[in-house]
Amino acid sequence: MRTVAKLASGAIALASAVGVAAQSAGDITKVGSTQVSAMMMYVGNDEKVYILDKAENNAAQINGHPAAAAVWDIKTNTAELVEVSANPFCAAGFFLPGGNWATFGGNAPTTRDNTSITGVNDWKGDGASPDYGVVDGRKSIRLVKPCTGSVSSWGTECFEDTSNTMTRLRWYATAEALGDGTIVIIGGMVWGGYINRSDKWFTAPAERDPVAQHKNAENTLEFYPPRPTAGAGVVPSPFLVNAGGLNTYTHAFLMKSGKLFMNANISSILLDTTTFVETKLPDDPKKVVRVYPASAGVAMLPLTPENNWTPSIIFCGGTNSLSDEEWGSYHSPMSNPWEKRASDDCQRLTPEPADGSAAAYEQDDTMPDPRTMGQFVILPDGTYLMVNGARMGTAGYTTDTPTIQNLAQMPFYMSLATDEVLTPAIYDPSKPKGQRWITEGLKSSTIPRLYHSTAILLPDGRVMVAGSNPGADVSLKADNIPYPTIYDAEYFYPPYWGKARPEPQGLPKTLTYGGQYFQVTLAAGAYKSANDAASKTKVVLIRPGFTTHAMSMGQRYLQLNSTYQVASDGKITLSVSQVPANANIFTPGPAIIFVVVDGVPSIGTHLIVGSGKQEVQKTSTATVLPANAPSSKFSAAGSGSSDDDSKGGLSMGVYIAIAAAAVAILALIGFCLWRRRRSPSSEETGAAVAAAGQAARRNNPYAVNDTPAAQPSNGGGHPYTAVSPNMAQSSSNFNLPATANYDYEKAAGAAPYSQGQYASQGGY
Repeated sequence: MRTVAKLASGAIALASAVGVAAQSAGDITKVGSTQVSAMMMYVGNDEKVYILDKAENNAAQINGHPAAAAVWDIKTNTAELVEVSANPFCAAGFFLPGGNWATFGGNAPTTRDNTSITGVNDWKGDGASPDYGVVDGRKSIRLVKPCTGSVSSWGTECFEDTSNTMTRLRWYATAEALGDGTIVIIGGMVWGGYINRSDKWFTAPAERDPVAQHKNAENTLEFYPPRPTAGAGVVPSPFLVNAGGLNTYTHAFLMKSGKLFMNANISSILLDTTTFVETKLPDDPKKVVRVYPASAGVAMLPLTPENNWTPSIIFCGGTNSLSDEEWGSYHSPMSNPWEKRASDDCQRLTPEPADGSAAAYEQDDTMPDPRTMGQFVILPDGTYLMVNGARMGTAGYTTDTPTIQNLAQMPFYMSLATDEVLTPAIYDPSKPKGQRWITEGLKSSTIPRLYHSTAILLPDGRVMVAGSNPGADVSLKADNIPYPTIYDAEYFYPPYWGKARPEPQGLPKTLTYGGQYFQVTLAAGAYKSANDAASKTKVVLIRPGFTTHAMSMGQRYLQLNSTYQVASDGKITLSVSQVPANANIFTPGPAIIFVVVDGVPSIGTHLIVGSGKQEVQKTSTATVLPANAPSSKFSAAGSGSSDDDSKGGLSMGVYIAIAAAAVAILALIGFCLWRRRRSPSSEETGAAVAAAGQAARRNNPYAVNDTPAAQPSNGGGHPYTAVSPNMAQSSSNFNLPATANYDYEKAAGAAPYSQGQYASQGGY
């Protein structure tokens, strides 16, 4: 058994490691620069996070042009640039059965136009950009094999393969996998904009084109690899058409039956992916829009033996504060969204109830704050982190609205949201109603994370939070932009951080669908009460997914069936079933496996579920698990707290905290002595800072006070706190007045607005 001296020395060593021991549960801390703004992220393996941005004027250069992609090293907290050849702006993404990743679609190539009278760089879809070095990404399929080590050591197999393309142009599409590993690619725009609806809906009602929106909307599905169908591999989607423009970044989850749950506008369906028959489900009871640009936090709840791995979906936030007309069109909203309060409403829906009853929404606990662009990240303990977003407004950006036709008059530059939510919250679906949201002990960030922000679970159980860029191009705080492009990455440290982590032995590298169980062990002496620890242990698989626009495509949590056997020396053996013998529950591909003891997870490691190929997966009958067998030498299971105590007494977390505190105290003493010798008085410093701040605000029409003390909570004290009335949305009924003519489909980006009086970027 390790001695106290060894534990203490180990803790001191950890205390000197970058950003680990010094952090406590609930902290959220800056850790480094991503070099490109993290609009999209996915975890490639145990070492690397892949980051994608749009083609824009990032300072970081690769091959003579601004970079649009990077790879983050989890151990060193540094980013290395990688090339991306086709513009990935607002792409979809998903994993493949063998562990590779694919991203689908993106934006047209972009070129700066510095002559714009709006004072910003407009964008033209007119060929490969000499500035940004990308080609048209809207049909692109980018395949990547995740590699380890330094990027400089990678072979060609580690970089993108762009030899495949989609059939249709897609921007703001969604991806979800089927049980054989085939990827369904859902919807999207052709040229892009605020919502997927032409201005002719307003200006020329007789010419309305709900199916294709005058060649701007791609209200269809296709598959990767391509599936032969009557439509040359493309399947029309009446559901997307009926969603009336609020249908991009559709929420999609595969069900146990193999049907696909889809949510857009306020509506949901189940889609048979063989016959393509759509079965309508109930509309959202509060008429809350959850998809982009309302951008709610949406996730599948844990799949567990107790619920027979039956999928249920949680929806939190979004907005119902805009009327159908106010949602506008491709160009921009027909309102000022930052004046509209986001929703704090949460609903649960089980699309396929196990008892065969009709699907029905269930009211859940309201969030501590209303949020648009809030994102759910599933943690290994089965709780859900809610992070990022704002209390007012929506996702997207624009240069003008019907009442503000000059960018200089926009109150938050291009951002359509404000009143950022800086404090995370944790949702525990296992708690009784009224007790599911937790904010106690969670620290606030100092970085607003609005449009184009992301968050993702790391294998060590931390959450990486990055991105935010609510504008057409890179914008800097030095240019007096209230919500600038963010390159700082943060780590959030969940409540289990700092506790002694389980150290399981025998974790597999592959799993099958049914078949022989496997065994995992926890060492003798690891816990004071081995029986109690064993009874509170579970083995889980998590897919962090492809995160962008407040959603995570493919994010899923599955608890494997398991039993335990405790030896007389305290060694715990877990007998663990393979994945349930239904590939629709957990599709083939990579996942991270964790052993969780009383809410504290082990360090996760990657494995592959299934055959590693896109094919019908082989299933087998699950071998019966041995019965639970506690040891008579320890207290009865469930009779005491397993905590995270080792048999030596104090946990590693305690020693880490002690060492970290000692280091902090020594640093503080040194700083105070230095400050007494070198610094001006606090009064002088404070006066100088205040004067500088006042001068900056006088000269800055977009200034916001982003110091932590100045941030309002629950919307209090903010100039935009008026709650707009809840206005019902319709997925099919449009009776809107005509407005100024605007043919976005001809403009493909910059276009005249209000009879050509103002050149403008339009909304995204």
